[in-house]
Amino acid sequence: MNHVEIHTDGACKGNPGPGGWGVLMRSGEHVRELFGGELGTTNNRMELMAVIQAITALKRPCRVTLFLDSEYVRKGITEWIHGWKAKGWRTAAKQPVKNVDLWQHLDTLVVTSGHQIEWRWVKGHAGDPGNERADSLANRGVEQILGL
Repeated sequence: MNHVEIHTDGACKGNPGPGGWGVLMRSGEHVRELFGGELGTTNNRMELMAVIQAITALKRPCRVTLFLDSEYVRKGITEWIHGWKAKGWRTAAKQPVKNVDLWQHLDTLVVTSGHQIEWRWVKGHAGDPGNERADSLANRGVEQILGL
């Protein structure tokens, strides 16, 4: 299995507001950058979308080290999702899970893709080169959606 290092980030100008997502992927000598955005969105949706886009971009099962600065996404996919699914996509407080469409999409990708994913949290805006690049790409996604 190829090893791929992925850095993801989301950005939002206003929350909700126009947002973007960014992905930096590295495998050996190969580097790939992805970004995109949406007009009416939230930061958490863009964080989720970055991870979804990154995993979707992989063409065959890989060993993935995925770096993200969102504890919402990391804990959601590694801890909380099991309870949400068992409770019919409800939280412990019996409220509907926010962003359920994206959580279900991400869950399907993780379960069916064949990837071995290690989820690693990094502190955002703290000088980590991969995170800084993903943040820059996410901001490009915002600019693109705004036509700047």
